[in-house]
Amino acid sequence: MSGLEYETVARFAQQGGLIYFGAIFAAGVLYALWPRHREAFQRMAHLPLQDEETPDVEA
Repeated sequence: MSGLEYETVARFAQQGGLIYFGAIFAAGVLYALWPRHREAFQRMAHLPLQDEETPDVEA
């Protein structure tokens, strides 16, 4: 069989997918741990503990 064989294409797809999803995961972790986003994440973490509903945007 000439050209690309199934095993070659499958190996490329598996390795490419691993790299792609690894990069997506790393980007998500970096976004979550970036110091600029710390305040927003801390505010969101305390939302379930608040007794009253306070709107973030004034109508």
